[in-house]
Amino acid sequence: MSKRSTIFNTVRTEGAILPTDLLQRIVSGDATLEGLNPTDYHLSPGERLGEAATRSWNRLIGVWHTFRETADVLPAEAIGTRETRERWLLPLFHELGYGRLQAQKSIDIEYKSYPISHKAAEPVAIHLVSYKWDLDKRNPIARRETKLSPHALMQEFLNRSPHHLWGFLSNGHKLRILRNNVSLTRAAYVEFDLQAMLDNESYSDFFLLFLLCHQSRVEAKTEDSDGNPAPHDCWLEKWFHTSIKDGVRALDELRDNVQSAIESLGAGFLSHPANSALRAKLRDGALSLQDYYHQVLLQVYRLLFIFVAEDRDLLIPTDTPENVKQTYLDYYSTYRIRELALRKRGTRHSDLWQQLLLLFTSLHAGNPILGLPALGSFLFSTDSTPDLADAALANSDLLLAVRYLCYTHKNKLFQAINYRNLGSEELGSIYESLLEMHPEINLNAAYFSLSIVAGSQRKTSGSYYTPSSLVNSLLDSALEPVIANAVSGKWQNDSSETNPHSPLTTYHSPLTTHHLPLTTYHSPLTTHHSPLTTHQRTLCLLSKSVTPPAAVDTS
Repeated sequence: MSKRSTIFNTVRTEGAILPTDLLQRIVSGDATLEGLNPTDYHLSPGERLGEAATRSWNRLIGVWHTFRETADVLPAEAIGTRETRERWLLPLFHELGYGRLQAQKSIDIEYKSYPISHKAAEPVAIHLVSYKWDLDKRNPIARRETKLSPHALMQEFLNRSPHHLWGFLSNGHKLRILRNNVSLTRAAYVEFDLQAMLDNESYSDFFLLFLLCHQSRVEAKTEDSDGNPAPHDCWLEKWFHTSIKDGVRALDELRDNVQSAIESLGAGFLSHPANSALRAKLRDGALSLQDYYHQVLLQVYRLLFIFVAEDRDLLIPTDTPENVKQTYLDYYSTYRIRELALRKRGTRHSDLWQQLLLLFTSLHAGNPILGLPALGSFLFSTDSTPDLADAALANSDLLLAVRYLCYTHKNKLFQAINYRNLGSEELGSIYESLLEMHPEINLNAAYFSLSIVAGSQRKTSGSYYTPSSLVNSLLDSALEPVIANAVSGKWQNDSSETNPHSPLTTYHSPLTTHHLPLTTYHSPLTTHHSPLTTHQRTLCLLSKSVTPPAAVDTS
């Protein structure tokens, strides 16, 4: 459902080990990014990378079609591993500079065996399986293979092996780049859809594959203390750390942008001519400045939540008819507003805010016409923002706030924030900074700003950001068994209306408003190891009661 597209058609990233903006820099030959010279790929100084990639592409097109013909006539009972490797994947890696990959025995680490299929001269793990084997599912036909899925096997191996940081995993139809990933709450990889790439002859995406998966990218130039090739000294690892540094700078800017977005909304509500009742409440003390700040802050939380849910295709159930999904995307999603924020300054009309209010109401009560389930959470309830429920907001003020939330400014250009791969740690650090903020207001000038006041109400209220490590432990021990029992059908007859004590209805979280959704979506139970549908994941998340702002003081 996501409309947040990139220049790539058959490439996707999960977990941001190599984020999309870095991939775009690589494929465009960014001169500020090291490692992209022809000599870095062991080519002659006068040879171009595009020429080398084109030669490999032309050879592999024929190899792919031959493999497809072989697979089409393969008996149904055949496993297909040998055909996948010999007819397709080994020639692919040969073209990427690895020569003839050698099969290897299982690798033992602390009395556990990992049947990683192939060995390269470089410190990279390469696991090649049959095209009949889904990378995220346990092997349904192999007899002595590990119980883990190929992806889980490779990830666990990389996490435990002292000699490998990076790995390539492929079943012939898809190829993934993985890295040692200490966080097991969300899969992290770059995936190439080889089948779509070759069938549709998407050379531009193959060029990126060539640049990322070439032998020179994982070649170690130094050795560790034991004389083994040092996996930290390769181009993929250097690019990984470059993305981290860029991410830190972008996060610092996003943190400032969230503060600016809150200020824009706070001042926008105060300045709109239709909000005289709101100004009167603030003037006579019926609405405190702190409560007003909380309600403005919740509007930002709502937007952040929807940005993440939309970009991860988690907002609408997967079985929703396509025409309904398209209606939502074209007319009611935040994509349109996000795109307008980049191109328009906006007017004093308030139709865009009215559109968002309709979306908030639909997410709370449900809207079958738009395919939106009834989430019933406090976050989207009008009770959470009673003084802003009927308030107006000019398009110009809303677009300014959305521009702050959705774009960073770099090299005089706006770059879209990738909410699909933005994790709870990133948004958690933003929330942490908001805990120190104190609002200031001038009603006559319609002025609203936030200033840093160290300590103060934060310490007295006990408001602190909960780190992911603690949240993950809570979810593993408390929430996942509840979800598993619900999915298995133990509570399938217990609706929230007939059974007020249903665990999926009464689960209360002490977490922050935004941290719970991000963490729950990243749970292993909801990614590669569970039959949960998107609709079930969403309901398991948002049917919970969200702690009101009064209980989670954000000052």
